[in-house]
Amino acid sequence: MQKKKSAPTYARRPGPPQQVRIIGGAWKRTPLPVLDAFGLRPTPDRVRETVFNWINHQTTGDWDRADCLDLFAGSGALGFEAASRGARSVTMIDTVGAVVRQLELIKDKLKADNVRVLRADALAVARDFIQRGQRFDLIFLDPPYQQDFLVQALPLCAQLLNEGGLVYAESGERLPFPETSDAAGDVPEWLQPWQLVRADKAGMVHYHLLKLH
Repeated sequence: MQKKKSAPTYARRPGPPQQVRIIGGAWKRTPLPVLDAFGLRPTPDRVRETVFNWINHQTTGDWDRADCLDLFAGSGALGFEAASRGARSVTMIDTVGAVVRQLELIKDKLKADNVRVLRADALAVARDFIQRGQRFDLIFLDPPYQQDFLVQALPLCAQLLNEGGLVYAESGERLPFPETSDAAGDVPEWLQPWQLVRADKAGMVHYHLLKLH
C-alpha cells in the first residue's frame, strides 16, 4: 500500500514577528503580517519584485484577464500581490486553519473581492479543479521545502494552465534543468513538460518562472 503524503508542515520560526509588503498595484506598500506560530517563509519583497517584473514582461501586464491560483498560500504575499495588480481572480489554498483565518482577515481589510480563500489540501484541490475543467493563467507554487511538493504539484499544474500560462515555483534548491544544473543527465520525468523561462537565487531561495513546452 502506498503511503499517503502528509499535508504541508511549517517549522516554528524563532525571532520577532515578521511582515512583508505588497510591492505594486492598488495596495502598494500595504504590510502583510506573517504568523509566528507556523514559521511561514514568505517570498521576500525583492524576490517578488523581480518575479512580477518577469511576469509582466511575459504577459504585457494584462492582469485584468488573469485568473491566478496560489496553491500553498501561506502568508498570501504572492496571491495578494497579483490581486493588488488587478488580477481578475485569485484563488488561495492553505491547509492550516490559523493561516486561512489570517488570509481571510487580510482579504476583508483590503476589500479584495477578486480573492477567494479555501482551507483545503492543495493537491486534492488541484485534482478537483482538473476534473471540473477549471483553468488558470498563472499558478504560484511556494510550498514548504524538503517535502517533495513540487514533484507532485507540477504534473497537476500542467493540466491546470490555460494556453500560454505561467507557473512560478520556489524551492530550497535549483530545479534540475540543464540550464541550472551542474550535473549532466536527463531532466526528471515530472519536469520534462516544462520550459524554464527565468531563474535566479536570493540567499537560500531558488525561484523559477516556467511555461509548458
